[in-house]
Amino acid sequence: MADRIAVGLIGCGFFAQNHLHAWTDLAPEGADLVAVCDIDAARAQAAAEKFAVPHWYTDAETMFRERGLGLVDIATQMRTHLPLVEMAIRHRVPAIVQKPFGRNIAEVRRMVDASKEAGVFLAVHENFRFQRPLLKIAEIIRTGAIGMPSWARIGFRTGYDVYTGQPYLAKEERFVLIDLGVHVLDVARVFMGEVAHLTAELQKRNPRVAGEDTATMLLRHASGAVSVVECTYESRRLPDSFPETLVEIEGDEGAIVSRIGSKIEVTSNGRMQVFDADPPVLPWAERPWHVAQESVLETCRHMVEALRAGRPAATSAEDNLRTFALVEAAYEASGKVRPEV
Repeated sequence: MADRIAVGLIGCGFFAQNHLHAWTDLAPEGADLVAVCDIDAARAQAAAEKFAVPHWYTDAETMFRERGLGLVDIATQMRTHLPLVEMAIRHRVPAIVQKPFGRNIAEVRRMVDASKEAGVFLAVHENFRFQRPLLKIAEIIRTGAIGMPSWARIGFRTGYDVYTGQPYLAKEERFVLIDLGVHVLDVARVFMGEVAHLTAELQKRNPRVAGEDTATMLLRHASGAVSVVECTYESRRLPDSFPETLVEIEGDEGAIVSRIGSKIEVTSNGRMQVFDADPPVLPWAERPWHVAQESVLETCRHMVEALRAGRPAATSAEDNLRTFALVEAAYEASGKVRPEV
């Protein structure tokens, strides 16, 4: 691995702005954002000018051919992921893909198999794992402070207007599970282990959206633990916890409860401690988005470190296939759709 990695970014839209900032911050650590690409020429040019990126493109194939990339970050809508990942693999360029990994599990398996066969690094930008409060909870679990986790509630419930920044979401037939559920299901795997059984109920509470906007799932984990995993964009409670994932975990020796504001209460041996896991507000970030924005930087940093070390990322393609399989299982369990296999 060269001392410096030439990075290309495909997609310069709404959430990709956080990726642009993150890669700019990682330049001192040897990741050079050398090219950006977007089918909208004005958007690609604007991103290149704002972030001092030397090259911009409207055609990804041309970017791959001309730039000699060491890593590509695909931050586009899910319908483009399969062709772009296959393009990266053909050019033997390690790739990071924004979630959701693909439109269905057949696409995901195809990408996983292609990367394995070619021996090309492929990972999913699953940034919830790298949010500071959730990293802290995972650390507490590993210490054994609450003993063996046996029950959890993991929820992302908000009334935040996601449609203004991402209007295409309102038109998705498969909506909250594939957009948000994939995050919280991944967190459930990290905290409670792999899943042996899942059931789900889906609701469409907003008549103006095409797909489900609320999902409530019950998981039994291989360890015997049980978790309730929830996600919705239709909560009307105040204060709104956006964009935090709130967690309750009970073990045989204690419990963990997270509160709005990245506060974590840990009860162990009959005593409670409160930890402040609020991340710093980066110069380019703002509250309350800073929880997610810092995690984008940490996710990108992790990808570079894994690539340099020659090891799979924590959210490798193969690992994320397990999470995506839970999304498909939830759709099937709810009776909404059959998974495409």
